[in-house]
Amino acid sequence: MLDYLIRNARIVDGSGKPSYPADVGIKGDKIEQVGNLAGAAAHRVIDAGGRYLTPGFLDVHRHGEAAAFRPDYGRAELAQGLTAVVNGNCGLSLAPVLGPFRQDILDYLAPVVGRMPDESGFSTVAEYTRQLSHTRQRIHNGLLVGMGTVRGCAAGFRAGALTEDEYRFVHRLLEQSLADGALGVSLGLGYAPECFYDTPGLIKALEPLRCSGRIITVHMRQEGDGVVQALEEMLAVARALKTPVQISHLKAIGRRNWNRCVPQMIRLLRRAREEGVDVTCDVYPYPAGSTQLIHVLPPEFQAGGMEALTAALREPSSREAMKLRMQTGTDFENISLLAGFENIQATSLRSPGNQLFEGKNILEIAEMQGKDPYDALFDLLADEHCAASMIDRITSEDDIDRILKEPYSCVISDATYPENGLMHPRVYGNVPRLLEQYVAARHLLSVEEAVRKITALPAERFGLTAKGRIAAGMDADLCLFDLHNIHQTGTWQQPDQLAAGMDAVFVMGKPALEDGRFTGHFGGRCL
Repeated sequence: MLDYLIRNARIVDGSGKPSYPADVGIKGDKIEQVGNLAGAAAHRVIDAGGRYLTPGFLDVHRHGEAAAFRPDYGRAELAQGLTAVVNGNCGLSLAPVLGPFRQDILDYLAPVVGRMPDESGFSTVAEYTRQLSHTRQRIHNGLLVGMGTVRGCAAGFRAGALTEDEYRFVHRLLEQSLADGALGVSLGLGYAPECFYDTPGLIKALEPLRCSGRIITVHMRQEGDGVVQALEEMLAVARALKTPVQISHLKAIGRRNWNRCVPQMIRLLRRAREEGVDVTCDVYPYPAGSTQLIHVLPPEFQAGGMEALTAALREPSSREAMKLRMQTGTDFENISLLAGFENIQATSLRSPGNQLFEGKNILEIAEMQGKDPYDALFDLLADEHCAASMIDRITSEDDIDRILKEPYSCVISDATYPENGLMHPRVYGNVPRLLEQYVAARHLLSVEEAVRKITALPAERFGLTAKGRIAAGMDADLCLFDLHNIHQTGTWQQPDQLAAGMDAVFVMGKPALEDGRFTGHFGGRCL
């Protein structure tokens, strides 16, 4: 006797192969049978009526490791069909956090991942997983170990090369985190303190991964004028270490780089893959990103951590030096020069005096205050002790199309979870945007191709062997929907709106969402 029998479905199994009509039987938390199950008996039968039945969707690039402890976590994800996510990306993981620089690391992480209610961090990945497993979860959560966090534990936010003792500390912490259950390693070379590695130093820090088969994801050193060279650096790292590498949120920032750098990078990726380099990429389907507002500053000023940077932002000579670098610099991800202050919105502002600037771009804030845009930016960051976030409009829709069409590209959201302020719409609507715009409306991808990019492809890449496919023996994480009902309801002005159109979402064999309503099922597990 089956627990659930879903009849008359249009199966999109995650492989990318054409959809086909079939029934699916569920027993316990597994898919028991797939095919013509006309004679099967079940405790409950659901008539799919020809709607699509897919594996539960995976988002392998989120920043929700602190949000996972919030009571509402999982609602925004389930409403768009997500049953599993991987957090700890861009080198910015909430575990392991220990040692004398612990508070500096937590302060640096807060604009991206938020804070734990008691201001705690987790000294090991095992401790994080243990505490999360004692919290009821609507969806599955995995964690990457962030090499920015690891380096921060070893040496804080000091610039320059690590000492031999510090390298040994990094190696021990990295190996322990992988043994504790981290799914892989993430890099954030555009952020402090990882921006202080040179390429040989980076390879040395990652030495325990050589020939390991453990995946490295990377927010590259640059995504602007130097993005092609940044990709070449990571291909060199992949060749040196002989372990899988995934380029996170591939893009080219700045109009002068649009339609030029992405085609170059695609050629480099194709050539490397033909040579046997195990490299892939992912992309989010939005022309705007979201991260720390300090990311617009030259990286060398981030040495010493948030309080040191706050002090520098209040010091006239440091401000002038920052301004001069930002007006001309091409050797870092100079977003204000590449995209313009009019495309940088300040978000997650905590100071009561700055609340009126929430969601305003830097030019608007400067005009409201009668200031130069650089002074407005520096004053705002200093007032916020550098803990503000931003939404930055940076990339080309044509480049997004190019990356989406590559067969090795996954689709991710890069969703950040600051504890206050204006969120990016992708937190609530990433998958609906993919299905609604790129499949149903524009036909850039078939439904089978799109589903593969958010199921089997990321599952295989991150070693989630029981996820991402509809087949007997696989975990019964499933989505049932009519493609033409899928809709991203959130907007840039009001992003925190649950997506519409999912008829049912199963997590480990039971509906967590049914008829558009949450059932109260908490079937999520630690990956």
